[in-house]
Amino acid sequence: MTIAANPHIHTRQDVEFYSSGVICRAWLTYPQTAQTQDVPLVIMAHGFGGTREMRLEQYAQRFNNLGMATLIFDYRNFGASDGLPRQCLIPQKEVEDWHAALAFARRLPNINRQKIALWGTSFAGGLVVTVAAQDGKVAATVSQCPMLDGLASALEIARYAGLNSLMKVSTHGVVDVALSVLGKTHYIPTVAKEGEIGAMTSHDAYDAYLRLATENTTLINKVTARTGLLVPLFRPIKDAKKVKCPALLQICETDTVAPVAAVEKAAKLMPKSEVVRYPVGHFDVYFGEDFERSVSDQAKFLQKHLC
Repeated sequence: MTIAANPHIHTRQDVEFYSSGVICRAWLTYPQTAQTQDVPLVIMAHGFGGTREMRLEQYAQRFNNLGMATLIFDYRNFGASDGLPRQCLIPQKEVEDWHAALAFARRLPNINRQKIALWGTSFAGGLVVTVAAQDGKVAATVSQCPMLDGLASALEIARYAGLNSLMKVSTHGVVDVALSVLGKTHYIPTVAKEGEIGAMTSHDAYDAYLRLATENTTLINKVTARTGLLVPLFRPIKDAKKVKCPALLQICETDTVAPVAAVEKAAKLMPKSEVVRYPVGHFDVYFGEDFERSVSDQAKFLQKHLC
């Protein structure tokens, strides 16, 4: 593996690291202060089925301007990273990718290894909780509209889409598992319109998710159907009490994807949690004034605990 990191270059650098033998690719950006001192680093990744191209740099640029380096990576099987089958989301494998990103970050030049934070949004907001709990050395975590209880999310789908819809997704999952024995893969849409089959079908999901794709982004709107069987079993809330570092939890009060009650419960379990609430939906925080409020709170939190 070649580490192309150069702290004297302040434009985005392409780097890569291995996670269980699979190459994950990332964007690394140093602030100008890295020329003369070790700097804090924020590791970042997207949510369910998302890639680094889906508006994550707008957050990273704010952190870079405040003197923090950023590392934005794609999970295995997604985006620029390697791995087969494509678009296969297995929660535990993504946890492994986060740990691999952490190990890589701790080897980077001019990085303060005691001041590395994890930043995750949506599904990744839960992943960083589990990773921080397991690692024990992370300086801080940021969880924007986090999915902290896969079971609660499945029950929410049953509430707004009906139990029949949830059962259909599960049936597709069983088909995918059966086909995987033959080396084949069965997919469902990552996001679909209300009444259709998809991993996310809330009233605000389809248009907003597609809007996350920037001009040069190739959005692949599908995920392996087996993922629908695995997500309800992934419950970062069980790891919450083990997170000893400062943890920012950003709640979207009208969230239809990540149940608010699970985030509130997790916050009570985390000894150093800080909660901020916004009167918006799950996807609103990526755009306009809602983005500005969210990223400003993140910047203040990270400055407080990293700088």
